[in-house]
Amino acid sequence: MSPLAARNATLGYGRVAISEGLDVDIPEGEFTVILGPNACGKSTLLKALARMLKPSAGQVLLDGKDIHSQPTRAVARRLGLLPQSPIAPDGITVADLVARGRYPHQGILRQWSAEDEKVVAEAMAATDVTELASRGVDELSGGQRQRVWIAMVLAQQTPLLLLDEPTTYLDITHQIEVLDLCAKLHREGQTLVAVLHDLNQAARYATHLIAMRDGAIVAEGAPVEILTAATVEKIFDLPCRIIDDPETGTPLVIPRAGPRDL
Repeated sequence: MSPLAARNATLGYGRVAISEGLDVDIPEGEFTVILGPNACGKSTLLKALARMLKPSAGQVLLDGKDIHSQPTRAVARRLGLLPQSPIAPDGITVADLVARGRYPHQGILRQWSAEDEKVVAEAMAATDVTELASRGVDELSGGQRQRVWIAMVLAQQTPLLLLDEPTTYLDITHQIEVLDLCAKLHREGQTLVAVLHDLNQAARYATHLIAMRDGAIVAEGAPVEILTAATVEKIFDLPCRIIDDPETGTPLVIPRAGPRDL
């Protein structure tokens, strides 16, 4: 059974439907990337999978049960989300922000413990932000902040991690830094789902792709199966050729050159 799925889901905002009749299965243990052109429904699908958006028809299933019928804390112990452009409270330190990831594990009968302290330390070590613990989050670079947010989600200790455009607004160095971290988490057994815009980054890092256009899923599978010249042109209206990435052997999308004014 897929740990996270959508069944005949209609998704949208108000009376505007973005997607209708979606059926999606997130494979356990994979690094899934959702890709497609702007306004195709990528982030809408991720929000639905993350319980931020309730389908107007159909269901999102977490462990086979309707995600909206499950208690909030129970969902938060199974699924962690890094939304687009998260905003930290003014003046909060790195250590305090990462510690907020332990919220789903707290309660009236369970307060902060040595185990919580240990988990937070491990999350900061895994994302290489331990030395930033006492720094204010608002003092950090974009790449550092993104690693801190990922550390907070890791501190939730969820088997599922969803990331909505985690490389947006980052320069290329910090994009690769964040994606390398995601790949490391995947190798260590995490199931990840991310929305990305860059096809070549998706090809290099993902093990499973979901390609969308106009609110529908048009292709799904391994990058080598999905990223063909015909499929890329169908999804993005982009004539291209596909070659092997000389570094990884994964598909590399090369757009066809247009006419030049000489």
